[in-house]
Amino acid sequence: MLTKINHIGIAVKSLDESLPFYRDNLGMALAGVEEVGEQKVKVAMLSIGESKIELLEPTSAESPVAKFLEKNGPGIHHLAYETENIEAAIAKLLADGVRMIDESPRSGAHGTRIAFVHPKSSNGVLTELCQPGPEHH
Repeated sequence: MLTKINHIGIAVKSLDESLPFYRDNLGMALAGVEEVGEQKVKVAMLSIGESKIELLEPTSAESPVAKFLEKNGPGIHHLAYETENIEAAIAKLLADGVRMIDESPRSGAHGTRIAFVHPKSSNGVLTELCQPGPEHH
C-alpha cells in the first residue's frame, strides 16, 4: 500500500530564515518553492536521497501550520508516506476504522494528491498519504 517515506514536513516561521540551514549547511538540493493556497502555506521542498524535507511557512494566521507553530513552535509537523493508489489506501484505512481528516484526495504541492489521517488514529503523528503527480513517476 505504502512504498516509502515521501517527505517529512517541518513547520517554520520563515522559509528565508530556515532554508539556508537545510540547503547550505546540510547540502540538500532545493527542488522548488511553491505556495499552496488551499493550505495557506508556502512550501520549500528539499531533496535528500529518495525522500524530501518539506519546510512549511504559514501565509495566514488561519493556516493550520500557523496554529501548530503557536501551540508547539517550529518542528516536525507531519510524516508523508508515498502510495501509488491514494483512493485504495484511503478506502483500506476507512475500512479498518481509521479516522481520516480527508476521506477523498485533495491537491497538494508539486502536483501531488494528498490525504491526511487524523492524529488521534495515528498515535499523535499527523500522517499524510501522498500520491505523486504523473510527472514524478
